[in-house]
Amino acid sequence: MHGAKSKSLAFTGALLGCLEMIFSANTAPDIPVIDQAYSKLSNSITVEWRAVPGATNYMLTAQDGDSFVETTVKNSPGTVTGLKPATLYRITVRSINSGGKSQPSPFRNVKTVLAAPILSVRSPSCDSIAVSWRAVHMAAGFSVSLMRSDGLGRVLKHNTTNTSLIFTNLDPGTLYTIKAYAWNANGMPGDDFTYNQRTSPDAPVGVKVAFNSGALRAVISWMPTEGALTYSVTVSSGLLKLRCNTSSASCVVPSLQCSSEYDVSVTAHNDAGSSEPTDAVSLKTIPCAPVNISIEEDEPGHLLVSWSSVSLGHYYVVFVKSDDGLEVHCNTSYTQCHFQSDCGFTYFISVFAYNKAGQSPSGDVLNYTTAPCCPSDFRAVFVSSDTVRVTWAPVRGADLYETRAAGGSGAALCRDTATACSLSALQCGTRYNITVYSFSEARGSSASCAPHYVATAPCSPEIKNISKEGVAVISVQWQPNNEEAMYVVTARGEAGLWHCTSTRNSCSLMDLPCGSAFSVSAIARSPAGQSLPSYSIPLETAPCCPNDLVLTQVTQSVTNVSWSVGRGAQTYVTTLESPKGQAKCHTLQNYCLLGCITCGTNYTVSLRAISETGLTSSCAYQGYSSSACCPSGVKLYRLSNNGIRVFWRASDETINYNADLRGSKGNFSCTPSSGLSHCDITKIPCGDVYTVLVAPVTNKRPKLTFCPKKIYSVTCSGSSVGMVIYRGKSNAKHI
Repeated sequence: MHGAKSKSLAFTGALLGCLEMIFSANTAPDIPVIDQAYSKLSNSITVEWRAVPGATNYMLTAQDGDSFVETTVKNSPGTVTGLKPATLYRITVRSINSGGKSQPSPFRNVKTVLAAPILSVRSPSCDSIAVSWRAVHMAAGFSVSLMRSDGLGRVLKHNTTNTSLIFTNLDPGTLYTIKAYAWNANGMPGDDFTYNQRTSPDAPVGVKVAFNSGALRAVISWMPTEGALTYSVTVSSGLLKLRCNTSSASCVVPSLQCSSEYDVSVTAHNDAGSSEPTDAVSLKTIPCAPVNISIEEDEPGHLLVSWSSVSLGHYYVVFVKSDDGLEVHCNTSYTQCHFQSDCGFTYFISVFAYNKAGQSPSGDVLNYTTAPCCPSDFRAVFVSSDTVRVTWAPVRGADLYETRAAGGSGAALCRDTATACSLSALQCGTRYNITVYSFSEARGSSASCAPHYVATAPCSPEIKNISKEGVAVISVQWQPNNEEAMYVVTARGEAGLWHCTSTRNSCSLMDLPCGSAFSVSAIARSPAGQSLPSYSIPLETAPCCPNDLVLTQVTQSVTNVSWSVGRGAQTYVTTLESPKGQAKCHTLQNYCLLGCITCGTNYTVSLRAISETGLTSSCAYQGYSSSACCPSGVKLYRLSNNGIRVFWRASDETINYNADLRGSKGNFSCTPSSGLSHCDITKIPCGDVYTVLVAPVTNKRPKLTFCPKKIYSVTCSGSSVGMVIYRGKSNAKHI
């Protein structure tokens, strides 16, 4: 480029010479004279000359061999720029006006000064600045100085032949001005180069971390650092790095993770670089919400809440709130807590982890419904022999109740929302375990409810046989079909109730009244209750023997037997029996006449009362003795002194007789001494008709009236008894 420019200048000079010759009629200005020429900058030379009258401009020319540089100026001094450093130039000046250019002035040789070193400056640390440059042509050495840009402090200056040096012990974050130049072998300084460089800032101090546990963010603050323009905060945990850049002395780092430990460092920055990071400050965030929360009811009334361990969790607090508003909590460093619980409640459970940073976020809120309470106030009442009505008080948490009765060879079950249940078709004489379970939709059954033992009433016995064991004793036998039961047999009739009891399979009904009809049934009793009665068996007792039986001898060979009515008897068979024979009658009446009775004979008396169904009672009575035989040959004989002798022939000399004479004038009787067959009646009125009866004398019976009666007339002979005349037998009836 310089060659092209030199050629252009040469062409221009030749052209101007030609013009000068053409316009020689105009007067060109005088030739200037150079007073001095010097180079202060490596790319320019300054020329001073004396002014030329009439000159309006001046042309400065710097020629280096074939190349030259021209500059037009108005007056002195003038400077030619665009030159090469450390280069010898031939300097000339021409004056110019409208008449043309003057001839070049006498030349001066001037050498441009050395080029300024081009500095490369950096602050490798907060208290140092490193300066380096490339070698400068023709330079013998370099001078580098440094001072604070604010003028404070001293100036540091170093001369060196090297192309780099380092200034140390500088103030951090401070703006410094660096000036450097090269000199040649003659000590001539060249251009200088000025550079402003700030030292990098010192590491911030007073780093503080304020953790916001609710928002999971941290506010990092520090003391402002001299010369720092910006700051960067690094929050790192493993491979995770979070950054925050700011120009203030604090920074908010959001989106931190729970259960994490971060190293927090702050670095100050300016245009010189960055400080060393501060020593790491540890930041521990709040623990994460516990997970894998499980709730177990390890036993009724005890809840076990467990969870997984949480990193950085120092301790845990479990809050348990029941649906009635009551809240309890458990503080532990372990991963489980025990709580008392009540049946039929819903518990809302939250688990929080804690450390110095605060409380973990709220995790899942679990709800746990305990099994409904077991029914209380259990009552069982038998409404029939095979049906029990079970009632209980309603319990908390129960939506449905299930009643189970297990026992014997089967089970009964009923479900209802009501607090009562009737269990039917239960087996008699069976012990049942009756359990009432409560159910809820959330938890199911209260499986730990205690059973209640209820025994059904005994089974009804079955009467197998009824037999007569003795007088008024009836044995009843049944099939025993219960354990530890007392059996009660009842005979029920119009005569009343009769009972017998036994724990075995039979008992005897005592003193049942005769002639009565009964319905016999049996029941079984136990502490559980009373069975239904067995089927009734009819029972009829033998008819009663008549209480009173009277034998009245009507004639010497006929006896009338009468008796009171025997309850339950329809017919009677009466028998008089002696060695001499038997007399019997069978009648519907309560009396009968028995003939063929032998006088003076002892008879056994028996009566059989027979019921309508043929039951017979054999009744024995006191023996009966028929009266002694009536005498025969009864006659009257007159005695002196108005007396009458009654004579007879006795059937047995041991029998005593009594004679009765009955007439209109009086009744008379006599009894002979033992062994005699006559007796006398004195002072009997004559003139009367007497009925004479001689009959055996009895001790307890009334006088016998059935012996033959004879009629005699006793006449008077004067005032005395006359003739005794037999008039015949009396026809009077005896019964």
